[in-house]
Amino acid sequence: MRQQQPKRALIVIDVQNEYVTGNLRIEYPEVNQSLANIAKAMDAAHAVGIPVVVVQHLEPATSPLFARGSEFAKVHPLVAERPYDHFVEKSVASALTGTDLGQWLREREIDTLSVVGYMTQNCDDATVRQAHHEGWKVELLHDAAGSLPYTNNLGTATAEEIHRVFTIVMHTGFAAVLSTDEWLNALESGEVPQADNVYLSNQRAIKAR
Repeated sequence: MRQQQPKRALIVIDVQNEYVTGNLRIEYPEVNQSLANIAKAMDAAHAVGIPVVVVQHLEPATSPLFARGSEFAKVHPLVAERPYDHFVEKSVASALTGTDLGQWLREREIDTLSVVGYMTQNCDDATVRQAHHEGWKVELLHDAAGSLPYTNNLGTATAEEIHRVFTIVMHTGFAAVLSTDEWLNALESGEVPQADNVYLSNQRAIKAR
């Protein structure tokens, strides 16, 4: 029996030069790979009538990151040159905080947000969690997202570690986490991607010890 089909919007978060040639360079997955998958997702969404929302993070012109008017703050050409249906400017992590995105989605009766872009552990995660809490179903395309490494007084984590852990956690209920190709196949087949849950994820880990 065919499942009821989601009414999706593709949310393209902060695909800006800052993450490619600037001061916050995505390291995992390799940035050209994730950029190619973002472009592929945008093209597929446009082809089947899924609205595309492009999100841009901006800070004051004096900021060392995402400075308004700077080359690094610009949306990357792979995204900027593709068609989209709505544009959102934001200044905090979640694309749903302090913007018109939520209202725009509700006016179009969107029930599922398909998320791509940067960074997995920051703006993607914040948007995914807020969307989940506000009642949307969420999909995250893990190979159309990306992370960078951190070191602070709690220790060091590689980009791969951060990306892997955040996507595992998101898949426990906040979002159905899948690859771009799996998402494209779902669009074609009508299969509805599903998130896992906390309990089963934990039980599998215990049994695997």
